[in-house]
Amino acid sequence: MDLLMTVLLLLICLLISNIISHYIPTIPNALIQIAFGIIAAIVFKDISIEIETEWFLLLFVAPLLYNDGRHFPREELWKMRAPIFGNAIVLVLLTTIGGGYFIHWLISDIPLAASFALAAILSPTDPVAVNGIAKRIRIPEKVLHLVRGESLINDASGLVAFNYAVAAVVTGYFSLREAIFDFTYMFIAGALLGLVLGLLITWIRFTLRKQGINDVTFHSLLRIMTPFVIFMITEELLHASGVIAVVVAGIVHALVKERTETIIAEEQVLTENIWSIVLFILNGIVFLLLGVNIPSSMAETVENPNIGNWLAIGYVIAIGFAILGIRFIWSYFFSFYENRSGQEKAAAKPNIKTTLLISLTGVRGAVTMAGVLSIPYLLKNGDVFPERSLILFLAAGVILFTLLAATMLLPLLSEESAEGETTNLISVNEAKQRLLLSAIKKLRLEMNEENESTAYELINEYKVRFQQIKPELDSKQYDTSHYLQKMKEIRLMALKAERKYIHAEMNKDAMDQAMFESFERSLDYREEALSYNVQSGIIYLIGKMIRGWKRYRGHYPIERATTIAKLRIGQDIQLKALKAALKSLREYEKEHQQRAEMVHVVVLDYKRMINRLKRPTVRYNEKKEEQKEELRLKVMDVERSEIRRMFESGEINRDQAKELRRFVNYHESVALYEHVE
Repeated sequence: MDLLMTVLLLLICLLISNIISHYIPTIPNALIQIAFGIIAAIVFKDISIEIETEWFLLLFVAPLLYNDGRHFPREELWKMRAPIFGNAIVLVLLTTIGGGYFIHWLISDIPLAASFALAAILSPTDPVAVNGIAKRIRIPEKVLHLVRGESLINDASGLVAFNYAVAAVVTGYFSLREAIFDFTYMFIAGALLGLVLGLLITWIRFTLRKQGINDVTFHSLLRIMTPFVIFMITEELLHASGVIAVVVAGIVHALVKERTETIIAEEQVLTENIWSIVLFILNGIVFLLLGVNIPSSMAETVENPNIGNWLAIGYVIAIGFAILGIRFIWSYFFSFYENRSGQEKAAAKPNIKTTLLISLTGVRGAVTMAGVLSIPYLLKNGDVFPERSLILFLAAGVILFTLLAATMLLPLLSEESAEGETTNLISVNEAKQRLLLSAIKKLRLEMNEENESTAYELINEYKVRFQQIKPELDSKQYDTSHYLQKMKEIRLMALKAERKYIHAEMNKDAMDQAMFESFERSLDYREEALSYNVQSGIIYLIGKMIRGWKRYRGHYPIERATTIAKLRIGQDIQLKALKAALKSLREYEKEHQQRAEMVHVVVLDYKRMINRLKRPTVRYNEKKEEQKEELRLKVMDVERSEIRRMFESGEINRDQAKELRRFVNYHESVALYEHVE
């Protein structure tokens, strides 16, 4: 399979895996992508991607770590600087040395230097996989800040240690003195060059802007290319750590952005959108490549007469326990040291459950796989890299082990370990629903005879958005299935009132048989659509298309009203039937005050249908567009006020408030863009 077809196949698998993840949120997306990679490798046996070490680091690692630097958690990093830097540097060295000796002792066929390389690349944590799990369960914020903060640095420190260990294997030469010197040089030189190049590129961008080159697309592309340029210059010119350089450059970008984001807002929005696509692809492709390489590495490992299937799996489990065990011991004793020394006022007492939580969140992922896939096939003397396939298998197995352990055990520990943490926060999706409800209420208040039609259109638009947002699975304040069931009951009750009125009119001979059958079919279709809890709208439309085709083929001959008189009679009966349903809803609302909000949603639907029936054709006019724009602005002001209220009352935190503002700003920008167009 050629490279182009392989890339297209991986992208298709990436899209499908995210669709599946949407319907099975209990399984982390990374695990689904790994499974798809394995399936692709089994089905397409000739699929393979061989990328040299430098190219792999450039294409995958550089942009991923630059993005980590761009989201530099300055406040959290400073508050938790001791545990973060301890985990990012000391724990990485302990994992590399301790894990390396353990791997060499466990599997003597792997040379000591190669064992160090495997342990080093297993030391970085991956917050992406943890974030996927954190969407389903409540993990204490301190733990999440620790994982995100340490991953900013331990990716770089782990990769530097890994590269040096691999170089020792390839060249066959190792000197502890030179290793320490080179390690220090690569760190310092990489950091300095990242700082200089980050500032230089920022200066170039502002200089070009002063010269009148303000093309947003040009500047966004320049910013996207920044990590690749910095990585290549650092690696090729100074032979320093390009990994450290891109992290520092990302931090520089974050600090500069804080002072300029309002000035170049359009560029910020475009760049962030591009970055979201790039990161979505890179993170997904890395896990897919992990799955693709598992069958081949497993086959080579299984073919080894000295290693059986169960023995290989046992190696994976043993190394996984060793890596997490080192993290557990370090975390426990470091928290004990902090508590006893009193250096950190907020330091909690050592706790087994909290330490287990910190250990399990140390999931290995994209950076580990990106590094291990970059191991060269040959040594400097032309020999094959020792046990490369086994090392690849072990790395992939440990990633799977940590993912599965976190997926199964974190939900069991999260509730008890979150004692003392703030649990009054609502989910982002629930907050978005509150914003949309506040918008609908505002539209009701602003509705009058002049803008009634426009207001109903906007209400329907916000209702569609509301239905598209699913609340979090663990939300105890919002029972979606119960809500949908009650809504269905109310709508069926209204349909029953319509049907009762139609039958009463038929008994009075107010319509002929053909018109009555037409009304009956319409009510049957609507009732059928409500009978399905999943995708009822789609089922209704498909059914309508099928029935229309059958009518066309003559299966259901229908006599159509051809005279204007019949059309007017039918419209009048339909209008009165809707009003009868509306009256029934009002009576139901008086008897069931606790469901008044749900009833009002259905009432609005019927009012909108009545309004459309009275005005069957509403053409575009400038006045209506002005009304819509005016209503949108008022609604968005209410939404922003609701965000401020939720933040001040402690229902959402600062990060959630930012995300909600982006949610409102996005819809505002789309509306303004459409208006300009």
